Amino acid sequence: MKSHLILFLALFSFSVGYTQRKAPKTTSIPTKDVFIKDLISKMTLDEKLGQLNLPTAGDITTGPVKTTNLAKRLEEGKVGGLFNIKSVAKIKDIQKVAMEKGRLKIPLIFGMDVIHGYETTFPIPLGLSSSWDMPMIEKTARIAAIEATADGINWTFSPMVDICKDPRWGRIAEGGGEDAYLGSQISKAMVNGYQNGNVKNTTSMMACVKHFALYGASEAGRDYNTVDMSKLKMYNEYLPPYKAAVDAGVGSIMASFNEIDGVPATGNKWLLTDLLRTQWGFKGFVVTDYTGILEMSEHGVGDMQTSSAIALNAGVDMDMVTDGLLSTTAKSIAEGKVTMETVDNAVYRMLSAKYDLGLFENPYKNCDENRAKTEIATPDNKTFARKVAAESMVLLKNDNQILPLKKSGTIAVIGPLAQAKENMGGTWSAATKQDTSKSFLDGLKTVVGDKVKVTYAKGSNLDYDAEFQSRGTMFGKHIKRDNRTKEELIKEALDASKNADIIVAVLGEGAEMSGECSSRTNIEIPQSQKDLLTELLKTGKPVVLVLFTGRPLVLVDENASVPAILNVWFPGSEAGLAISDVLFGDVVPSGKLTSTWPRSVGQIPIYYSHKNTGRPLGNEEGKFEKYKSNYIDERNEPLYPFGFGLSYTKFQYSDVNISSKKMTKDQTITVSVAIRNSGDYDAKEIVQLYTRDVVGSITRPVKELKGFQKIEIKKGETKIVSFTIAEEDLKFYNQNLDFIAELGTFEVFIGANSDTKNKETFELVQ
Repeated sequence: MKSHLILFLALFSFSVGYTQRKAPKTTSIPTKDVFIKDLISKMTLDEKLGQLNLPTAGDITTGPVKTTNLAKRLEEGKVGGLFNIKSVAKIKDIQKVAMEKGRLKIPLIFGMDVIHGYETTFPIPLGLSSSWDMPMIEKTARIAAIEATADGINWTFSPMVDICKDPRWGRIAEGGGEDAYLGSQISKAMVNGYQNGNVKNTTSMMACVKHFALYGASEAGRDYNTVDMSKLKMYNEYLPPYKAAVDAGVGSIMASFNEIDGVPATGNKWLLTDLLRTQWGFKGFVVTDYTGILEMSEHGVGDMQTSSAIALNAGVDMDMVTDGLLSTTAKSIAEGKVTMETVDNAVYRMLSAKYDLGLFENPYKNCDENRAKTEIATPDNKTFARKVAAESMVLLKNDNQILPLKKSGTIAVIGPLAQAKENMGGTWSAATKQDTSKSFLDGLKTVVGDKVKVTYAKGSNLDYDAEFQSRGTMFGKHIKRDNRTKEELIKEALDASKNADIIVAVLGEGAEMSGECSSRTNIEIPQSQKDLLTELLKTGKPVVLVLFTGRPLVLVDENASVPAILNVWFPGSEAGLAISDVLFGDVVPSGKLTSTWPRSVGQIPIYYSHKNTGRPLGNEEGKFEKYKSNYIDERNEPLYPFGFGLSYTKFQYSDVNISSKKMTKDQTITVSVAIRNSGDYDAKEIVQLYTRDVVGSITRPVKELKGFQKIEIKKGETKIVSFTIAEEDLKFYNQNLDFIAELGTFEVFIGANSDTKNKETFELVQ
């Protein structure tokens, strides 16, 4: 009991410092509930509202508002946390103000946008999802947490789990693609990686799943835009990844910018209380997105006071940046628009998070300068980042096995992204030290050494429009404009290619051409680069396109003309080395797309799990038929389907084998295929399982992903891959929003991508 008393005294002194009365004589440990309620009872209204206030210290901003008079606010207890501050020294100094000058000595929580790594940067989340490797994805979050907590941070605004079926939306780069099942697996893996089972641990940080909810369905793919969908679509296609995060124990949730059923998410009580807390049992806290309360006024909700009251009553606990709760709630209480109970509940949740993080015991738990010196961007972390990047790349085309390249002869490296190391981390790489990233050209030279002669030319600017280029290379990712004419740049590229055996064209988007507020109506490669590529192809030499992108692009022209296309996304800090590993076959590509790639922007939204119309085109894709559901100027099918990705080897799938053609609700069936590696390389394959509910009480998708396995098969080897199907895998939300499986016929598919026709049927019977 002696140790219990010591812990009690330590907790009590941090929370009150606090009061002048003696510690109670009892030797029992105060529970979290007792501790927090005792602390709340000592707080003034201003101090309570201060705990709900999240300003930024200004290192990094994603909106128009910056915080002023920060030191004074800290002393007055009007700040609950800060975000986007980097370094132990800064964080320690700020925490000292709260702990030494604040009346109640309540520690601050420190957040940051640690999205896909910290200083060790992994591929953008859309790229990372293409690995389909949940243990690896979880480890990237674990490493990010270790590095970020070593630098003073204990809360991350990640993972972003918004389902997106419209690649015009720039923030598709930050998520796991279009599928709710895969997105749910990624959501769980990321939360587990960040929190590691206990956020109190020094190397764990609190995750914040975002953006709740439906943000990825913004109309026209335009950021911050309206979202409008049925409850059925919400529950079946968009909400599952958020719920997966809640079920995994995520500590916080960020409200989205969009409206839902005509009510902005930041003030939507059905969303933040009825669904999130009552139906799903979420116990953590809800934070707004950047200036989310202020923006409710633009939605037409009312002024700052009205918006703040609505948000607080809806279930918001922390106000990011706008000071709305801090500055208006006292008046709303006086006017009867907000109750003190509502305020206290929000304060309770905020203090509970700090308690869980262990900040009352040690406010400086993440301020160890020795950790900052030894645990960030370590050689082991960089080695792992190189592996992850290579596993995330997707081979889109490889005619005549032009890849892998040989480490001999002369290679011409051409393109504006070849020597653009600042762009390798992609969007939302706030903590990355851009100058230490490995550019493609530098990485290639390192991998081939003196075995290959490498020539280089820029060939073009990123875009003909200088202003557009600057918008696509913001936040320290500038690519210097070349003021020579188009003809001069292309001539230099052709001269550099003249004696080459092969040309590697390094083209695509700049890092900030995707991401927040980077919506595009034209999702092709910029015209300046397309013109360069055309001239390179005219040389008659084999051309490999190394494609940088944060979204699915329209590549119809490139797919028709370029022999080989390797989509590398934005691979992170070890980009150049990882890309070269794949190009030369040191790593065989195994990534598969997690978003459908359209043939034309006019097909959007396009996704694999669509429903049939009453007049489906049927199996004659590419052939126009009047009075069927098709276009008169484009095919129906995408350029690359969901789950697509090639390898340097060949995999042959057997027919689907099924253990039984009938199954009751308390039984399972096993489905399997034999897969033979008939090529020349040991390689990994992502085997995908889909089902179709043929007849339902509501219309059902033509296919739904229900399982996947990433396996390694040696050349010449055959492996049996089996999946178990249970009633749970067949459930969906019906018109009453009951989660059920209905009796009837099901089709089950196993193949290399969502376009597979390899299927069997079974019945779910009484």
